Amino acid sequence: MKQAFVKLHLAILLAGFTGVFGRLITLNAGLLVWYRMLLAGALMWLFLIATKRLKPLSKNEIIRIASSGVLLMLHWLFFYGSIKYANVSVGVVCFALTSFFTALVEPVINRKKWSVPELSLSGLTLIGIALIFHFDTKFRFGITLGIISSLVISVFTVLNERLNKRYDPDTLMVYQFSGGWLGLTMLMPFYLRWSPVETLLPSLRDLGLLVLFVGFCTILMYRLIHQALAKIPSFTVNLSFNLEPLYTIALAMLIFREQRELNVWFYVGLLLILLSLVLQMIRIHRLHVAHPQPLWD
Repeated sequence: MKQAFVKLHLAILLAGFTGVFGRLITLNAGLLVWYRMLLAGALMWLFLIATKRLKPLSKNEIIRIASSGVLLMLHWLFFYGSIKYANVSVGVVCFALTSFFTALVEPVINRKKWSVPELSLSGLTLIGIALIFHFDTKFRFGITLGIISSLVISVFTVLNERLNKRYDPDTLMVYQFSGGWLGLTMLMPFYLRWSPVETLLPSLRDLGLLVLFVGFCTILMYRLIHQALAKIPSFTVNLSFNLEPLYTIALAMLIFREQRELNVWFYVGLLLILLSLVLQMIRIHRLHVAHPQPLWD
């Protein structure tokens, strides 16, 4: 059990580095995501073929999973766009809106009632983002991209929950990475007209960072999460991942000195977001005590 918790928090730390890599790699957001999905998908295919763990699926099943990968790709595209046009801290803070959008989207997709407590608590996050958006005008475009990113990932999360009940994680990842890469490849000519580059090839420095990014913050991170889930309830895993934004902001301030780019309203907004996070954690813990089964199985 102790090893499982070590693996879980290592996965959370690796997740915190995703935003850092997004800023370190000089490729634009589109090429960054394109290479990330290409390398991750290729490595997953090699792994599953070598270990003979690739499960046969019907054509319709492959299309369904690959289509969800397009949503994952769009989330990454807007998330890293937010980091490129603003900074790591702003991109991660916007990501905290996922809980608000999920509270809106999930009842619509799953045809159930909206949860007033979830919407109320997530509303604190919305107010925090609004404060940052209103008073820190230089980051407005980056914040807008971050908000879109949160909306997209909320839809992906709800749909992916259904897929997780039917397919094993390795199968999901390989087809989602492949579907997202194919979707972005089709979109890339239009994207590059909007955000032109001098070369499509990464520099040696960027290539090295991409390999580390994909190896550690994509494949290894997901593998650690799955290994932790074998020993730790999904409730604990999901609750623990609420630490990710704190890790990311701390790393951004340590590595990039981003505190020099942020004004007081960023911290006021961040405090509201953290308050929302703490209150949601307390609420979820109480629900879990009253209903001990995993909440997100």
